Amino acid sequence: MGAMNFLIRLVINAVAIWVANEFVDGITVTSSGRGDGWDIVVLLGIAAVLTIVNAFIRPMVKLLSLPLLILTLGLFTLVINALMLMLTGWLSSQTGYGLEIVGFAAAFWGAIIISIVNFLLGAFVPEKR
Repeated sequence: MGAMNFLIRLVINAVAIWVANEFVDGITVTSSGRGDGWDIVVLLGIAAVLTIVNAFIRPMVKLLSLPLLILTLGLFTLVINALMLMLTGWLSSQTGYGLEIVGFAAAFWGAIIISIVNFLLGAFVPEKR
């Protein structure tokens, strides 16, 4: 993953997390309350964690869960996405700021919203050749 691709994914993930924060009741972005500028920094930090988790951990989990993915015709990917979002929430909350997710249902719906926003915004990003 090149640096520019990483930065684009970072911004897209930040927007997707913000949208999930607005629409899913069990998802909260916690910050110090210093203002909008600091909230953007916190969102970018959470997005960086999510981007790294999706780039490195998610492929290994998908490989290990391949039998379940085949058995469910790929629907288990929704569960994997929710688990990756919960992992992101846990990792980012270790700093005192971050993503707070209350329950698997919130993670599940948040992951669906984040996937949809990533798909829609990713359509505007040119493919790397």
